Amino acid sequence: MSAFSELLDRSALRELAGERSFERGREYFSEGCVRGFAEHGGTITAKVAGTRDYRVKLWIEDGELEYSCTCPVGADGDFCKHCVAVGLAWINPEKNRRNSGGASVTMDDARAALAAQPKEALVALLMEQAMDDDKLRQKLLLKAAKQSSKGVSLNTYRNAIDEAVDTGRFVDYHEAYGYAQGIEEAVDSIEDLLKEGHAAEVIEIAEHALKAVEDAIGSMDDSDGHMGGILERLQGMHLAACRKARPDPEVLAKRLFRWEMNAQYGTFYGALDTYSSVLGEKGLAVYRKLAEAEWASVPARAAGDKGGFSSYSRITNIMESLAERSGDIEALVAIKKRDLSSAYSHLKIAESYKAARKRDQALEWAEKGLKAFPHNTDSRLREFLAEEYHGRKRHVEAMELVWAEFTERHGLENYKNLKAHADRTKDWPQWRDKALAFVREHLAKGREAAKKDRWSWYAREGHSDLVRIFLWERKNEDAWREAKEGGCSEDLWIKLAGLREEAHPQDALAIYQARIEPALNLTNDEGYRRAVEFLRKVRGLMARLGRAEEFSSYLESIRAAFKRKRNFMKMLDRGGLK
Repeated sequence: MSAFSELLDRSALRELAGERSFERGREYFSEGCVRGFAEHGGTITAKVAGTRDYRVKLWIEDGELEYSCTCPVGADGDFCKHCVAVGLAWINPEKNRRNSGGASVTMDDARAALAAQPKEALVALLMEQAMDDDKLRQKLLLKAAKQSSKGVSLNTYRNAIDEAVDTGRFVDYHEAYGYAQGIEEAVDSIEDLLKEGHAAEVIEIAEHALKAVEDAIGSMDDSDGHMGGILERLQGMHLAACRKARPDPEVLAKRLFRWEMNAQYGTFYGALDTYSSVLGEKGLAVYRKLAEAEWASVPARAAGDKGGFSSYSRITNIMESLAERSGDIEALVAIKKRDLSSAYSHLKIAESYKAARKRDQALEWAEKGLKAFPHNTDSRLREFLAEEYHGRKRHVEAMELVWAEFTERHGLENYKNLKAHADRTKDWPQWRDKALAFVREHLAKGREAAKKDRWSWYAREGHSDLVRIFLWERKNEDAWREAKEGGCSEDLWIKLAGLREEAHPQDALAIYQARIEPALNLTNDEGYRRAVEFLRKVRGLMARLGRAEEFSSYLESIRAAFKRKRNFMKMLDRGGLK
């Protein structure tokens, strides 16, 4: 009996994937997209032909169904449509055999055949395969590298890292997950080396790998951040290896300082604190000496100064860490005062004084920051200062700051913030009237500008600000009125339609119908899926309004107008919209 018998059925697949992914996976399976299906030892593997071939793996771990897929959705840890397709292939073995041409030999048969072979034949078979399989060849080389009579072959590990990283070309978004998985496998071998007691070797190999991965990031689309996870993992191994091997602290301090100052992606950022127990007094002394020498060349920055060298923030962070270790608040502020080029830099000083319970100095520096940067200043500085004013019963000054922030950035979040502060003085009704009047005045200006420029923000957003505000206040009728009067963003129209379905189905119907053709004109599958969703809404609403027969003719008109969009036609059929 298979290990999957109690865990893998259609209900489980639907629950894991969600309705949409389940239906897409069912289509993939029905269309025969599952290839190379195999089950052995509590693991299922297969390829699914989608935008490209994706590798799926399903297995049982601690009584739970685990899964992986090399597609972008699977890379995020989600149970994707390709996993659904492979699960259905296991549930429907007969249909899967028809799709794949009827496999007659299983992996159990293959295992039995191998078990009957002499050792020499198996070695020859493995070596032959390794010459055609890069991953297998690397695994064999690394296994041999640990068993060398001369100790661990570091060069073999370096070569394995370099081979995993170097593709010789740019790695696009769709290839990024598979590429990162190849590097992860090489990193696995380093982790194994650490577990086996070779900590000193891991320190050197991990640093080589970190440099190689950093260099590789510039030659790939890492939008999903796979490489960041690899860098973090390697740094964790490096730290663990240092704790076990206890390398020369002064030499280590010099290497870590160079890394922290020059790494492109924050590698070893904050090493002074992370490695403090490994560095000890001798290593920390070297780190301090190097940092102070670098700090001596750092110029002061005043209001209006911009730019600066790339390592400015890095050496500042190191010096702040050193000052924090001393516990001397004035030493810490002296470091922070080197950079007064922004409102936020003043805020950091104010926060440091507040943390040290020096409230007067905190207030003084916050006010200095506001004076230096009075307009479009950092919202966090205003909020900090407003809180300080409230704490001193200076509510009028606090509200002036919060109002200034609202007038500069009058979206919903700042409206909420204005209310939160006004509630403390129990005069929200007056502030609410003032805020809504300000928003309406701003919209009136936008309406006039839109007459001259049809691409203005008003043409896109309309009364969206007011709609969001009224929806947040649960004044749905007011929100609807504003949308009707001045329009709003597409996401808000859809939200309003959902809210009006129950009591005002005709309003919701008009919104959904108006968005079907624009969705179809996007000429992509996502647009087609949205159109199908809207059509389902239209069908349900027409039925409630006693117009069910009208939907059939309406749907036929849509089919006739867009009959050349074959993917859309297929979606309509699969969705039961016939």
